[in-house]
Amino acid sequence: MTRKYFGTDGIRGRVGVAPITPDFALRLGFAAGRALAHGHAEANGDARPAVLIGKDTRISGYMLESALEAGLAASGCDVLLVGPMPTPGVAYLTRGLRLSAGIMISASHNPFDDNGIKFFSGDGSKLDDAVELSIEAELENPLLSLSSIALGKARRLDDANGRYIEFCKSTFPTTLNLRGLKLVLDCAHGAAYSIGPNVFRELGAEVIAIGNQPNGLNINEKCGATHPETMRAAVMEHSADMGLALDGDADRLMMCDADGTLFDGDQLLYAIVKDRHESGTLRGGVVGTLMTNFALEKRFAEMNVPFQRANVGDRYVLEMLREKNWDCGGENSGHLLCLDKHSTGDGIISALQVLAALCRTGKRLAEFTADLTLFPQVLVNIRLDRKFDFSADADISIAVAAAEKELDGQGRVLLRASGTEPLIRVMVEGRDSAQVSKLAQRIAATVTRAGAG
Repeated sequence: MTRKYFGTDGIRGRVGVAPITPDFALRLGFAAGRALAHGHAEANGDARPAVLIGKDTRISGYMLESALEAGLAASGCDVLLVGPMPTPGVAYLTRGLRLSAGIMISASHNPFDDNGIKFFSGDGSKLDDAVELSIEAELENPLLSLSSIALGKARRLDDANGRYIEFCKSTFPTTLNLRGLKLVLDCAHGAAYSIGPNVFRELGAEVIAIGNQPNGLNINEKCGATHPETMRAAVMEHSADMGLALDGDADRLMMCDADGTLFDGDQLLYAIVKDRHESGTLRGGVVGTLMTNFALEKRFAEMNVPFQRANVGDRYVLEMLREKNWDCGGENSGHLLCLDKHSTGDGIISALQVLAALCRTGKRLAEFTADLTLFPQVLVNIRLDRKFDFSADADISIAVAAAEKELDGQGRVLLRASGTEPLIRVMVEGRDSAQVSKLAQRIAATVTRAGAG
């Protein structure tokens, strides 16, 4: 069945424009409560279902949080509120407190005037398709409050931050510490603004926190994982050993060395996998996406590490990891998964895995990953109507085929529609940067003409 509201990462859009409105959030809370109650009753008898709500620092989070809380309470669900909390923190607390579900209010790396609502199941994973569809089905029913005796209650979980900080620290080896390391941590004025610095300080690092003064409007603004140049500048300014940059909801990670060299998700995934491969602790293979750099695939083949590509989106990486019973996967955007550490992608925990590898080897990140040289990769985004089917256009197919012929097996061409924005993404990669750029622009021009026609 086709989803009406849920995309690849929950429900997302511009605040004040359907579906990111207070009335929809109210109805969504009620619908989710009713859908979750059915499954909860089957597993727990008459016990009342309970749902945790977290959010990032967007000003619209107050509005959506209140509306969701009201809808859930009207449906008979108890609600736990934790305030600003990284998305993976919501997943952890939902699982740790044995709750029915968790809800995160965030638009991740998007600007402040977007927002979104994503759900976690009781085990801290993204909701199954069947549950999302059941929530959408419930949205078609009228919102009718239960009687007073059946209504849910709401309370704040006061020690949420401390619980999550301790969980993050538990994923770092007890035999290691970060003493003597000066880190710049860019929190993107987002959900990790308070939690993130404390995790690394409590493990011994000297932390220079930036992007840690949220005002509701500055989340992701020229900072964080989507603008790593800010982190890099701070590393150089403070003569730090390393920089870490999270995004607004702290599930993405970018890093840089002392000299300002940047490392994306593919390189960080390689560092984590290489460390486990060398120590004999890697379980199975690695899952990337259609956007994963071709050089990473080739390097894993040289290491005899199995590698598979999933569709773009961390939920699809997660699905394939579970299907294959593997632990490690991720995207070049900085979503990284280590399923032996957490049920979902976590920027803080991913950084700790990289730092553990460097502490064990005594190497800088550039030195540790020197045997991986990424292919030049050019990504061009074209804003087009979501209804445009680029895969059915003959001119686009001809342009792609011509580019693939010119690459002669030493690169890739990928066209895909964004799951969160009205964009067609054109990606070309190969050994020669000038050739890659030329081919990407040529295909993008063809897509633009076809879409305009």
